[in-house]
Amino acid sequence: MKKEDACKPLEEMTLMDRFMFAEVMENPENTKLMLDIILEDDITLKDLPQAEKELRKHSTNRLARLDIWTKDINDTIYDAEVQNQKTSNILKRTRYYQSMIDCKLLESGEKDFNQLNNVYIILIAPFDMFGYGLYRYTFIGQCVEIPELKMNDGATRIFLNTNGTNDTGVTKELIEFLTFMQYTNDNTINYTSQRINKLKENIKTMLKDTEYSVKYLRFREAYYLEHKEEIESLMAKLRICNHCADSAKFIVIRHRPHSPSSFADSTR
Repeated sequence: MKKEDACKPLEEMTLMDRFMFAEVMENPENTKLMLDIILEDDITLKDLPQAEKELRKHSTNRLARLDIWTKDINDTIYDAEVQNQKTSNILKRTRYYQSMIDCKLLESGEKDFNQLNNVYIILIAPFDMFGYGLYRYTFIGQCVEIPELKMNDGATRIFLNTNGTNDTGVTKELIEFLTFMQYTNDNTINYTSQRINKLKENIKTMLKDTEYSVKYLRFREAYYLEHKEEIESLMAKLRICNHCADSAKFIVIRHRPHSPSSFADSTR
């Protein structure tokens, strides 16, 4: 649960907000539209998308919470994440998510590691993590000494930048999709992609449903309850700061130096 999601009015939300992303992508049609555009493929989902899927190897290990998790008919697994803050641990976090997904794929006693599913970790962000201006960065295992030698272990990590400037290797539809991710509620933007317009129509229909508004209110209430002490502490600090500011204004006004004219008046 993201702090910025809980503080933002519902009408200002975009697909870059975790709450809206999760609600929209729980619809399998919307997840398929997204994956088809990103991977330039025609994917048929087998499992319903799961929002906020929790993975933990052991009760003492750190919890991994995936934004959207799903599987297709070839048993390929997809984890799609939205990331608004440019933190220093993003790459290691995607590595951790990969390991958490992998450790759940084989049954106890299974000796054939070829039974591991192919896995795609997809992270969408409004910034360029690598500084080359690309819209999409795709990473797979590769030999340093022989660059054309690929590991082919089935693990792929894709980092998407909604504010890319270099369209090398990407479709116009992907660029439109990344624009839509960031400016979902901007009705002045026209899209040529049929899939994006379908996604846009699906979201519009969803927003008309009162159940969505109720879920958002519950989401904000849950956030408040989870962070009640932190919020009340912050509000108390703000009240103290405001009191100090008012006191400082009073002191400044009370001890303001006399202007020459007022000094002259006082000496008459």
